[in-house]
Amino acid sequence: MLSAVLKEHQARQQGRKEQQELKRKEAIKASNDLTQALVDHLNVGVAQAYLNQKRLDTEAKHLHHNATTFAKQTQQWFLLVQNFSSALKEIGDVENWAKSIEGDMRLVSSSVEYAYKGVFEDE
Repeated sequence: MLSAVLKEHQARQQGRKEQQELKRKEAIKASNDLTQALVDHLNVGVAQAYLNQKRLDTEAKHLHHNATTFAKQTQQWFLLVQNFSSALKEIGDVENWAKSIEGDMRLVSSSVEYAYKGVFEDE
């Protein structure tokens, strides 16, 4: 009788151990599933951030290229305007020179005319 109770106790204890092992395996599987779901959820955000960063890098390179091109064009325009300004100054200088020469020529012309009148009036 005592040995039957012992065997029954051991059988129940073995059954409980098997149930505990089964529940432990289920808990480990559920924990792994939860961990995997959390990692997947975080990876989606990380992947989106990575794609956004790549897009930003591409746009930054494009912007840098455009800014460099704009700076070169601005420099060319600046040189063109500077050359144009220089040409205008030269035209202004030539115009002043021409006015000065014209004034001198009028003076010479009036002097010659005055002298011519003086020579022919004396005769």
